[in-house]
Amino acid sequence: QVRLVESGGGLVQAGGSLRLSCAASGIIFGIETMNWYRQAPGKQRELVAIITGAGRTNYADSVKGRFTISRDNARDTAYLQMNSLKPEDTAVYYCNTNPAGSERGYWGQGTQVTVSS
Repeated sequence: QVRLVESGGGLVQAGGSLRLSCAASGIIFGIETMNWYRQAPGKQRELVAIITGAGRTNYADSVKGRFTISRDNARDTAYLQMNSLKPEDTAVYYCNTNPAGSERGYWGQGTQVTVSS
């Protein structure tokens, strides 16, 4: 059974930092691409960052230079380091993966990030 558990969200002032974690189980973590999405109130869920099993990364333009995605394959955990946070980064952040050979993707429960101005 695939399970993704996010943690690390919270309330931070603009300009501050947070690190989100996504602990995975039920997958061969080291080969899977891991994604971070976010959904702000009244908006569609958007892709924030991805990291492949080989460690290649890509980011939404809105977070480039401020967010860093990484992974620790020994801990089956993906991370999202968020620096220079802005109020517009306020959202629920979700971890996602679409395992090879699976007919569906999997999501965590989400973690709330709130950035005050």
